[in-house]
Amino acid sequence: MVSIFDKVELHNGVQIPALGLGVYKVEDGQQIEETIQTALDLGYRLIDTASFYQNEEGVGRAIRNSSIPREDLFITTKVWNSEQGYENTLKAFEESMDRLGLDVLDLYLVHWPVKGKYLDTWRALEQLYQEGRVKAIGVSNFNIHHLEDLLDHCKVKPVINQVELHPLLSQAELRNFCLDHGIKVEAWSPLSRGRFLDEPVLGKIAEQHGKTPAQVILKWHLQNQIIPIPKSVTPSRLKENVDLFDFKLDQKEMEEINGLNKNQRFGADPDHIDF
Repeated sequence: MVSIFDKVELHNGVQIPALGLGVYKVEDGQQIEETIQTALDLGYRLIDTASFYQNEEGVGRAIRNSSIPREDLFITTKVWNSEQGYENTLKAFEESMDRLGLDVLDLYLVHWPVKGKYLDTWRALEQLYQEGRVKAIGVSNFNIHHLEDLLDHCKVKPVINQVELHPLLSQAELRNFCLDHGIKVEAWSPLSRGRFLDEPVLGKIAEQHGKTPAQVILKWHLQNQIIPIPKSVTPSRLKENVDLFDFKLDQKEMEEINGLNKNQRFGADPDHIDF
C-alpha cells in the first residue's frame, strides 16, 4: 500500500479502495455533507453507510455536490434487520437508492444475519447483482457458521464480510476462514472509538514511527489485508486516519499488536443480538 488511492480486488474483479470512511452516527444534513466533502478532498473514495444510519440522503447530496467523478467513488449501503426477507429487501434497496440518488450501487450488504431471513435476503441481493443494479454483494456481522450456511445455499458468493475488528478483537479464526473462501474482511469500528488508544504497546510503537496510536492501529489493519472504515467528523482526524503510507510495521511490531487480542467486543455479538 503506497497511497490512499490504492485498491483491493474483490473475487468478482471489482476494485474497492483499501481504506474508507464509515458514517455511522454522522448526522444527516450539514454535518455529513461537510464530513464527506472534507474526506473526498483528502483522498477518501469509499463511503460506507446503511439505511439504519438515516443519512443516505446526505451521502447522496455530498456525492452530487462533489467534483469527483461517480466512477471514482465506491458507495456501500446495507439492508437493515427489519427490512429483511426477499420482497422486503428488494423494496428496501429501491428506497435506499432513491435516498442516495444513485442508479447503480457499488456494494450492498446484509447488515446482520437475521435468523430465518438472511438466506431469503441474500436471494434478493443475488437478483440485484444479476440485474446489474449493484456491482458487488456481501455481508456484515456474519460469524463462521453464518457464512458456512450461506455458502451452502448461495449462487453468488459474498465478496466481503464487514465485522467489528480491532486489536482487542482480532477475529483471527474468522479472517482465516474468509481468506480460505476468497472473502475480503472489512473492519467497522477499527479504532474502537478510541477506547484503547492509551495502550502502552501502541504508544511505544507509535513513538518509534513518529505516528499516533490510531495510525498504528489502522496500519495494522492494512498490513493484515483488512479494509478499515474509520469514522470521524473532525477534519484533523480524517487527515490523520489516511496519513498511513510513509511507514511500515515490522513483524515484531505486528506480533506485539496481535498479542493485544482479548476477544473483546464493544458492539453487539451476532450470536446474541435481539433482532
